[in-house]
Formats: sequence, structure tokens, C-alpha cells
Amino acid sequence: MPRLFRRYACLFLLLLCLTGHAQDLARVRQTIATLSSPALHGRGYAFKGDSLAARFLQQEFAAIGLRSFTPQYLQTFTLPINILDNRLSLAVDGKALKPGVDFLAHGATGAGQGEGRVYDIDTLILQDVDVAQQFLTNNLRNKVLVVHQRHFEQLLSLPEPFQPQLRNVVGVIVRQKGPKLMGTVRSEQLPFPVLEVLEKAWPPHAKKVRFTVDARLEPAYRSQNVIGFIPGKIKPDSFVVITAHYDHLGHQGKDLYFPGAHDNASGTAMLLELARHYAQPQNTPDYSIAFMAFAGEEAGLVGSRYYTEHPLFPLGKIKFLLNLDLMSTGEEGLMVVNGSVFPKQFQLLQQLNQQHQFLPQIRSRGKAANSDHYFFSEKGVPAFFFYTLGGTTTEYHHPNDQPETLPLTKFKEVMALIGDFIKAL
Repeated sequence: MPRLFRRYACLFLLLLCLTGHAQDLARVRQTIATLSSPALHGRGYAFKGDSLAARFLQQEFAAIGLRSFTPQYLQTFTLPINILDNRLSLAVDGKALKPGVDFLAHGATGAGQGEGRVYDIDTLILQDVDVAQQFLTNNLRNKVLVVHQRHFEQLLSLPEPFQPQLRNVVGVIVRQKGPKLMGTVRSEQLPFPVLEVLEKAWPPHAKKVRFTVDARLEPAYRSQNVIGFIPGKIKPDSFVVITAHYDHLGHQGKDLYFPGAHDNASGTAMLLELARHYAQPQNTPDYSIAFMAFAGEEAGLVGSRYYTEHPLFPLGKIKFLLNLDLMSTGEEGLMVVNGSVFPKQFQLLQQLNQQHQFLPQIRSRGKAANSDHYFFSEKGVPAFFFYTLGGTTTEYHHPNDQPETLPLTKFKEVMALIGDFIKAL
């Protein structure tokens, strides 16, 4: 009887464990769905999407019970940003193209409305100053310049004497190769409208273009980081820091937004799950743990850079920082940016993963300014940037980066690895 009882008890505990994991992942999916929802406008700058997302995180931090360094967990800052929040349309030879599928606005597009004759730019124009000078003697006032992606930067970098004439164009079309387009946000605005069109959507022998794009440059847009912490029980003055950017690309026009589920609602959801774990009394960490949700990452790591210039506690008190971005896959393992910069800590990660078989592999990269860890490590803070590998989530910076597409393949395993790593520091 005791043996039978123990067997059923083990099965019951296993069932509880599996049910708990299922509930946790259901909560993760709900968090990602909320962050990716139309109500938060892509967590960008149109319609104050970033502030709406910050308000959600404030509520989550308070419900979890995180302490705050500042009133209501907020650290405010300003940044210049180009906002596209109203009209966006494009028709070529009378045929309307679909925003987000056939075309997008360039992140630095100027505003404009009009129509013009197509003027395909010969690549020689951009490679020979004399030819360019001859070309720019033409009247471009009713022209829409069409240029291939690989030559667009050359067009923008024509010598200053050519720029006034270039500013007379109705607009610029950039033809993009590849299966899909990728959106961006930019902190500057070009003096003319720029639309990016997929090569396969551009009709042969196009003659006339009609478009509308609304854009306004906000020179000092007010945004915010959301930051809380859990005090450590043994070394409260020493911190492990968990970071994730919660912002994304927002809108292009009032009807098109970028949900940003993989990038980076997934990392933000993992940050919240880790906060919930360490907020439980039985999981109180030895070191204090700060949870930093940054804005402005997509605009050039603005929020995290601001933090390193205005820290809420000395940067020298940070024992280690882990930055979470693109966390929804993992069947091919995990990439660690700065892995080769901090070989001792990377070896520790490898040992823990081999011991517990969390992930099929952990790969290492060197220094890269590709997420919010960068300005910390530039100031001497030991830091890793984690992102998951594999999966079918390829809709990076695209309107199809939807929550229902995320497999969350190794979400729990990455969290477990992080927990073991923090414990072993």
C-alpha cells in the first residue's frame, strides 16, 4: 500500500507540475497577445503606443510586488522620432498597392501627397559626378525617382550642390528585392517622401505614381523606461539586471501597425515571468535583481543609453546583466552576444546547459551594438544578450509578427537556464 501510494503521489505531483507549466505558458501567451494587440498600437510613437505599453508594465510590476527606484517605476527621457500616424497610400498606373504587403514607407520618409511621372535612375548617374550633374539639370518637379535599394544611399549622399535640385522631386520609390519588406523607425526626416516597394509588386514599364504619406518629425518626443527591483537577501547592494526592450515600430498610417510579438513582446514576457518567479518568498535571490524594460531600442538603443548615462544605482554595482530579445523559438538553441567577451561566464552557461540539457546548443558571438546590452558593456558592465535560434518565426519587423505564430519552443528551458546561471554567479 505505501508503495502504491508513493507511485500515485509521484504521478499527482507530475500532473501538478505539468499543469503549472501549461498555466505559465498560457499566461505568457496572454502577455504577448496584450503587448501585440491593436490597443497598444505596436508599442511605437503614433497614438502614444509606447506610453500605453508602459502603463501596462507599470500595472504588472505593481501586481508582482516589485520595488521602485522612482515614482511609478518610470524613468522618462526624450528622443527625436519620425511619426507616421495618419494616411499612407500608393497607386502605380492606377493600381493601388497594399501597405505592409506590397510597400511600406521608409522610416525617415518626408510627408507628401501627389502624383508624378516615373523616372528610373540609371546606376551610372550615382557613380559618376559629371553624369549626376548633367542629370540634375533636368526639371524634376513632376518626377518620382525610382531607384534600386542598393543605390538609395548613394542617391542620398550625392554632393551638397546637387541636393537642392534633388529636393524638388515629388517623391522617391525604392525597389526592394526579397520575399518581404521590413519596417524601421528613424530619428530624422528626409526632405521628400520615400516609399519602399517590393520588386515583385512593381509593374514593368510603370509610368505614373500617385501617393499620400503623412509624417511628422517630433524633435523631443517624451518616452519612458519602466524599472523595478527585488532586494536580495544576502547582498542587497549588488545587482543582477534583467533587461528587455518593450517598444516596437508602431504604425505606418492609421490602419497598419507592427505587432512585434517575437520582437520583443516575447522578451518582455520573459522578463515579467522572471520577476514573478523571484518575487515569491521562497525564491528571494541572494543578490538584488533589477528588471529594466527599455523604450527607444528600435530608434537606436535610446532608452538603454539614457539609463547608462543616468543610472538609478551605480553601474559598478551590477554583477551581471542579461538582455532578452527575440525569445520565442529555440529549437536550434540560443545565441549569446558577448559570449567571447566574457569567456568565463559563457563557459558557466555551457556547463549548466550540458548538465541539464536545456537547449540543443549555445552559440557565442563577440561584441555587437544590436540590442540594449551594448551601452552597459561599453561602460564596463559584464553583459550577455540572449536571442533564440531556429523556428519558423521569420516575420522580423513585419506586420505579420503576430502572437499566434510564436511557438515558444524553449521558453521555459531558457528561463530555467537563466535561473541556474543567476544562482551560480
